[in-house]
Amino acid sequence: MKATTVRNFPPEVARAVRERAATGRISSNRAIIELLETAIGRRRPKRPQDGHHDLDQLAGTWTKEEAARFEVALREQRAIDPELWK
Repeated sequence: MKATTVRNFPPEVARAVRERAATGRISSNRAIIELLETAIGRRRPKRPQDGHHDLDQLAGTWTKEEAARFEVALREQRAIDPELWK
């Protein structure tokens, strides 16, 4: 695509572009493209920190009751049976 000029960026949009460029250590042009791709659903939002996020969709989804049941089950699994270690 040919170059496009965008005028009169609102201050909050310009700030978001600068922040994205700084945190990603990328150019403003690349930051704008990434932000637009994210906005139209072609790219997942990038996180400032890199790493593994395989289970992010599960974080914070359990109810208190589900978490309590999990803790009980985990305690049972971690219990050591002395008879097995003789």
